Amino acid sequence: MNFSSRLLEEAVNEFSKLPGVGQKTALRLVLHLLNKDEAEIGRFAGAMVTLKKDIKYCTVCHNISDDETCSICTSPKRDHETICVVEDTRDVMAIENTNQYFGSYHVLGGLISPMDGVGPSDLQIESLVKRVATHPVKEIILALSANMEGDTTLFYLHKKLKDFNIPITTIARGIAFGGELEYADEVTLGRSIITRVPYENTLIKG
Repeated sequence: MNFSSRLLEEAVNEFSKLPGVGQKTALRLVLHLLNKDEAEIGRFAGAMVTLKKDIKYCTVCHNISDDETCSICTSPKRDHETICVVEDTRDVMAIENTNQYFGSYHVLGGLISPMDGVGPSDLQIESLVKRVATHPVKEIILALSANMEGDTTLFYLHKKLKDFNIPITTIARGIAFGGELEYADEVTLGRSIITRVPYENTLIKG
């Protein structure tokens, strides 16, 4: 792509680093911002800087939060003895939008992916084990994406948690293999949570 301005090219290159944003989309976004007044662009840039500087991660579940403990973990209306384990904050938002789940969460911060150099120690797995060991828990729901990395992480978590003798369930496969939770429609995702099954039932018996 040929640019008439070095400044324009630099701005487009920065936007195109965002996931799912190619150079054409980046150019459209940059030109859109360029047509805004300086005060509006300043608010946009300021919001990003403030987000990066002030955002916190819940000390209990590791979800993104404004405070040390997120609003879900502090809510007396939630079932804190049920923990739904998810990959990241996007999955928490997707499940919350279903209005079908009223327990707590545990955000891993990713999935085990040896090809990408992501191992169990890079995720919030030990904090989950400690949480289960030190607090009353009646069910652990493993709500991870239906792909190879998700299945690898499911199997590892089951091995780490099975000795606690707590029911470990997984969301029903209403989501096709290779699908990610954040892209599932609310009805399908909600039904998958309601009709969750024991994780051991999904294993191939040898």
